[in-house]
Amino acid sequence: MSLYQAIAPDVRLGVEVKLSKFINLYGCEVGDYTKIGAFVEIQKNAKIGRHCKISSHTFICEGVTIEDNVFVGHGVTFINDKYPRATNSAGQLQTEEDWKVEETLVKEGASIGSGATILANVVVGEGAIVGAGSVVTKSVPPGATVAGNPARVLKISQESEDKK
Repeated sequence: MSLYQAIAPDVRLGVEVKLSKFINLYGCEVGDYTKIGAFVEIQKNAKIGRHCKISSHTFICEGVTIEDNVFVGHGVTFINDKYPRATNSAGQLQTEEDWKVEETLVKEGASIGSGATILANVVVGEGAIVGAGSVVTKSVPPGATVAGNPARVLKISQESEDKK
């Protein structure tokens, strides 16, 4: 383990993955030719596809799957719990037994702008674009461009419309 990289032995890295300094990876999977920027954390059971770019200061939690050719901008945060609590009903700090991981899927070729927050139980469709600073509270259709808080569809690419 490098002085500036915390990469647990259970991490599965594909070929020619590029890793910046100051990253924390554990129990995750990163596909071939993907680039991970500085100050990124990827938690256990998260999956990153091939040819992705994960920009600096991004947090990818357990339950997130990112398919191939996806761009994730700087400071993007994924959420895996719709009702987070620090303690359980007995007043003790929660453990893994006290809550259920909620999944998120980012489909092939999608792009997520810097500063976006992606809530649990959503799918960001193939080729979709999430504008910088957006808060994605529901699934994004394939080929859609969304922005805002909450993120709203601004347009759907003609290519996606033609596939229907």
